[in-house]
Amino acid sequence: MAKTIHSMIRVLEEARSVAFYETAFGLRVADRLDFDSFTLIYMSNDESSFELELTVNKGRTEPYNLGDGYGHLAVSVDDVEAEHARLAAAGLSPRNLVDFKNDGVQVAKFFFIADPDGYQIEVLQRGGRFQ
Repeated sequence: MAKTIHSMIRVLEEARSVAFYETAFGLRVADRLDFDSFTLIYMSNDESSFELELTVNKGRTEPYNLGDGYGHLAVSVDDVEAEHARLAAAGLSPRNLVDFKNDGVQVAKFFFIADPDGYQIEVLQRGGRFQ
């Protein structure tokens, strides 16, 4: 059986992206591999063994075109309202909280936030299928 271990995104500025993921989600650099034309930065925290791989292509100056295929990353938190307030206070501009229901039954409570490169991250209240 396969185990998911990481997801990779390309970022324009290493320091800006590392700072965002540290502040927003408590991710820390677990490993950094520097090559001639690119750098790989693996970020994680104690909540999960899953890692986010940031790829920085050296010499790139133009923002990446995210296209219409990328959806979002998702994280779960114990208190989505408190996280929303914390991220807003940190100046990271989370979007509005959503109470998502199906036939009157709550499916999820969440908000989205964009990283410095425009990647969307869904922040979900932990519970049910969103552990």
